[in-house]
Amino acid sequence: MLKILLPVDGSDSSNKAVMDFTQSLGNYKEIPEIHLLNVQPKFYSSEDSSLFIDKENVRQHLQNEGMKILQNTLELMKQAGLTGQSHILVGEPAEMIVNFAKEEFFDCIVIGTRGMGVVKSLLLGSVTNKVVQLSTIPVLLVK
Repeated sequence: MLKILLPVDGSDSSNKAVMDFTQSLGNYKEIPEIHLLNVQPKFYSSEDSSLFIDKENVRQHLQNEGMKILQNTLELMKQAGLTGQSHILVGEPAEMIVNFAKEEFFDCIVIGTRGMGVVKSLLLGSVTNKVVQLSTIPVLLVK
């Protein structure tokens, strides 16, 4: 059985990737194992700010934000008659996506593009571009 990783960030591009991919599953003889991944940005703080911000509160906040995004995506999948497992990680998104895909032996990463255009993408960089550059497993881009 194929094992597919769908990184999601709650954007329209991410939701479109999920919808387009789930619609294409009719072409598969066997429905793949689908895993959703949300990567929350790492919270950086100075030593002084630790007096005001509890690390457990930060962790819980990041979990809550990730779950909001994942719940919306799980609902989209449910509407398509599918289920999936969900995961939340904290760190640099592209690196976390690629490392998670390697560690968990995924067959493919399915990810949406932002549609920023070639020039903006080159100047600003993007999670999708970094995933394509770093990944040793196939990456399916959905525009």
